[in-house]
Amino acid sequence: MALPPSFYDRPVVEVARDLVGCVVEHAGCAGVIVETEAYHHSEPAAHSYVGLTARTSVLFSDPGKAYIYRSYGIHALLNAVCEHRSVGAAVLIRALEPIEGIERMRGRRGVAKDVDLCNGPGKLTQALGIDLELNDTNLYEGPILLHPREGAAPSLVVGERIGITKAVDLPWRFCAAGSRYVSRPWPPDLRETLCAPPRRA
Repeated sequence: MALPPSFYDRPVVEVARDLVGCVVEHAGCAGVIVETEAYHHSEPAAHSYVGLTARTSVLFSDPGKAYIYRSYGIHALLNAVCEHRSVGAAVLIRALEPIEGIERMRGRRGVAKDVDLCNGPGKLTQALGIDLELNDTNLYEGPILLHPREGAAPSLVVGERIGITKAVDLPWRFCAAGSRYVSRPWPPDLRETLCAPPRRA
């Protein structure tokens, strides 16, 4: 059962937090979301900051749409549109922990280690076979589906968004605490946890 449109019809930062632990599924492959970033039209890092254009029209459509764009002319990035049509907000899915179709993901990515399959927004779309033709499709009807968490909500590490040059101070990056599947650079709190030397018995 996929997340309903009402899940996305909330403040984008809330949705970004709540998507960590949910599952992305496409074409026989799936992964648990371990990292997200929120974007809102009020801040200049968001594509919707410029207002309604041909490119940003999906961002100003119904919550629960997939906004997929090409980054640096190479990678397709997957975003979940949030809030009311008048707002222009979306959550970037930054990293997954693979759970299904892993051999197929390895074939698409050309890497052997599971931790390297989906630890970045361009890597995960390549691994799951997601490209631009799926832009403006519904994440609750498919072909890309986002499913609810199974079990308790994960603890989160909060940090500043990466790979941008504007509004870099906003703490709108959310990562599953203790997950090595988060994209690099890791937030400082996560890095300290994962890189700490083991305790002596």
